[in-house]
Amino acid sequence: MEPLANKIRPTTLDDFVGQEHLVGEGKPLREAIEQKHLFSFLLWGPPGSGKTTLARIYANALDAEFHELSAVDAGKEDIKEILGRGKVRPSQKGLNFPQKPKIVFVDEIHRFNKAQQDFLLPFVERGDLTLVGATTENPSFEVIGALLSRARVFVLNELSEKDMEKIIARTKLKVPKDAKEWLIQLSQGDARQAIGVLENAQKLYGKISLETLKETVQSKHLRYDKKGEEHYNTISAFIKSMRASQPDAALYYLARMVESGEDPLFIARRMVVFASEDVGLAAPTALVVANAVFEACEKIGYPECAINLAHGVAYLAECKKSRKSYDAYFEAVDDVKKFGNLPIPMRVRNAPTKLMKELGYHKGYKLYDKESYLPDKLKGKKYLKEK
Repeated sequence: MEPLANKIRPTTLDDFVGQEHLVGEGKPLREAIEQKHLFSFLLWGPPGSGKTTLARIYANALDAEFHELSAVDAGKEDIKEILGRGKVRPSQKGLNFPQKPKIVFVDEIHRFNKAQQDFLLPFVERGDLTLVGATTENPSFEVIGALLSRARVFVLNELSEKDMEKIIARTKLKVPKDAKEWLIQLSQGDARQAIGVLENAQKLYGKISLETLKETVQSKHLRYDKKGEEHYNTISAFIKSMRASQPDAALYYLARMVESGEDPLFIARRMVVFASEDVGLAAPTALVVANAVFEACEKIGYPECAINLAHGVAYLAECKKSRKSYDAYFEAVDDVKKFGNLPIPMRVRNAPTKLMKELGYHKGYKLYDKESYLPDKLKGKKYLKEK
């Protein structure tokens, strides 16, 4: 049976809810759709904000071949198969017309590793296909520069409470006011999640109320929500387990995230932060290992990169820990905020011109000087403590 979210999905901009900064009158994406402008672009925004719907509306407006892929399980062969389809479009009189434009929508494009993105690049460059990518992650970090430079990035916002009310009304389900308010708060702008909860409550209990919605959210019938509480609880337990030098617990929470389909680069990115924040000077090589794990995940992807993650997690958990550099930096940040840009001592200022030398810039500087280079107001301040 077709999911409710698909049944009520808008097919035109007139029915689309939200993202007025992109699809309102005179806004860039509406202009592109109305003028049937063919170009590659990326949609960056939170879950359930309308990325897939906008991609389909765009393809429909251009009367294009629309091919939808999920980066979780798609590969090079899928791209090759798409390129091999529909070379000509025969007419009723036997004449052949040029093929329709091919629009390839890649959901969760941030999960394509570098090799997969490199493979995609020449087809986008030559115009063999038009790429529309959707991502919840910053494309600056997740999409290779060459591909990013050939695609415009549109940023989608979390849907507002009013937007969510309109979408809930479209389901035509009877939703009491208290249940609707609770669901809007739970969903945090994720229309797909809200519709899914409503649909499941109706199927499981035959009616929708505050109580049945709460029961439904706890039901095993609902998917793991990577934006919800379980996501944050798991990553929190994962970090705390490594911090406490408990590799068994850290590996367990890693396994839960991997099996739930969590983005490996999200996990690896947290490990890179952890290497400096919690291990720090106690084991400087931790940052090297964490970065190597991140690169391995980027190049290899699932399922094999789970082994790289496990390797890195075990190493980081067993490392000695030190937050000296972390604490020192944020103590310095506090002073910057408190005192502003204090005058830098003259002897450590650069003196590239004669005038600056005459004014005393760089005067008195000594190689390996023992006297503090901090501004006079902070002389003697110690940020990096012995312990």
